[in-house]
Amino acid sequence: MTGVQKHSEPVDIVYLWVDGADPVWRNQRKQAYAAWVRQHPGALAAFGNAAGRYRDNGELLFNLRALEKFFPNHGHVYIVTDGQTPRWLRPSSRVTVVDHGALMPAASTQVFDSGHIESYLHHIPGLSERFLYLNDDVFFGAPVDPGWWFGEHLKVFAEGMPIAHYTELQPQGTALVNASIQSGQWLSQHYPKYRHDPRIFSHAPRPMLKSAALELERIAPALFAQLRSTTFRSWQIPPIVPDLLPRWMVHVGHAEQRTLNPLHINSGDLRAEQQLGALLRKFGKLPFFCINDTCDEAADDDLRLLRIAHTLQKLLPEPSPFERPHHEFKTAIRFQPVSTFEASIATEKPRLVA
Repeated sequence: MTGVQKHSEPVDIVYLWVDGADPVWRNQRKQAYAAWVRQHPGALAAFGNAAGRYRDNGELLFNLRALEKFFPNHGHVYIVTDGQTPRWLRPSSRVTVVDHGALMPAASTQVFDSGHIESYLHHIPGLSERFLYLNDDVFFGAPVDPGWWFGEHLKVFAEGMPIAHYTELQPQGTALVNASIQSGQWLSQHYPKYRHDPRIFSHAPRPMLKSAALELERIAPALFAQLRSTTFRSWQIPPIVPDLLPRWMVHVGHAEQRTLNPLHINSGDLRAEQQLGALLRKFGKLPFFCINDTCDEAADDDLRLLRIAHTLQKLLPEPSPFERPHHEFKTAIRFQPVSTFEASIATEKPRLVA
């Protein structure tokens, strides 16, 4: 198949979500990591088990508000979770919570590696052929035209700056760097005319075709099987969906690669306050943006995290139909009254924390 076939059915939306503050889940993660690290010393990927990777800062609630604001004609919403359901989520025929145990083989349900979990997304029962996969920290920031995202070819986005052209996986490299390296190795072996572009793909909404993901799984069974053996993110076993899948779709004609530097905010960055100011000014004109939790082991009431929650509340104050009416929003991040919050920020001592 070359190019993207025309479809009249809606575009479904898929999220991964976890409440890292849940004491039961947190204890399970602690025990699983203690066992895993004994069996796999030195295998943990960079930032592979940081608290920030699992922290719920309210992103999903605001992500659904942005989805309803900018893409109200989307299809069904699937939220893939590990035995959890957001307390604020209103039961609806428009949303399905998919438990890991219903999606992955029973022997692999205790998984803390998002790369492993997302390798099954195209097997969600009832999922449409066309769907958008979003991490909950990637938000739409302007009206969505599904024809632009899918059109003749899917749109996939690579970052502007190239990375070093490594030939071997890097123990200290991030998951995305190692994913690029693995993709270059595999594609070069299977497609003699392939030429690797050493850059990583942006944190962006990921347009996907269920049939294309199934085809890649068919022709790369060893990579999928290897990834599905992980419990925590390993530098030796990079993810497939963020890199190999879009590269392969570009190479075989399903997708086109574009270079775009969207607004990407790291909560632990010293420039985060200025970047959030830019977000407030540009909101409504950004195709998408990312607010990445890089505060790692910071306390849940860290002012840098409160600043993120405060900004999202200002951007998206109106509840979506996915929320329970008059719910009390509870998460690791506690909202403060605007005046109290802004006063606390004004008196905050500068901290050189990345």
